[in-house]
Amino acid sequence: MNDFKIPKHLIIYETDEWILNHRVNSALPGYLILGSRMPTTDLSMMASNSLNQLGFLLAQAQKALTQILSPRHLYVARYGHTAGHSFHFHLIPICEWLKQSFFADRRYRVLRDISRASGVGGNHETDGAELTLYVWREFCENPSPPPVSGPPVHEVIERLKTLMSL
Repeated sequence: MNDFKIPKHLIIYETDEWILNHRVNSALPGYLILGSRMPTTDLSMMASNSLNQLGFLLAQAQKALTQILSPRHLYVARYGHTAGHSFHFHLIPICEWLKQSFFADRRYRVLRDISRASGVGGNHETDGAELTLYVWREFCENPSPPPVSGPPVHEVIERLKTLMSL
């Protein structure tokens, strides 16, 4: 595993097995990472206590994010194939303002057009892959991210710390 240390001000909650933090490079309020302290990338190799904590922490994070941001969707995903990173889950709140920002960005229109033309997603206007790409490109990689509607990152972190410690 790598020696990367999460900045203390981004850490929301910790147990012996897990650490919940705001994503380091994200300008999207509430984009969280729940990372394992265990060196495995295989859920079946984890102790039952760690697995129980995983479910509990995901549920508590969703409850807190819902209370603070009222997201329309909450994406929870594991992408653990980058060498040197611990086993972790991404929690990405998709609020209505974020979807509107995506739809207003002409550069992403081709994604919507391809989805409609191929029939992917039925009658939906977009899907999770498209919105995740948008979040990553615009709120994590873009040095000038789109404007945020609602509380800023630092406020969401402080509110999450309070709610998660109850």
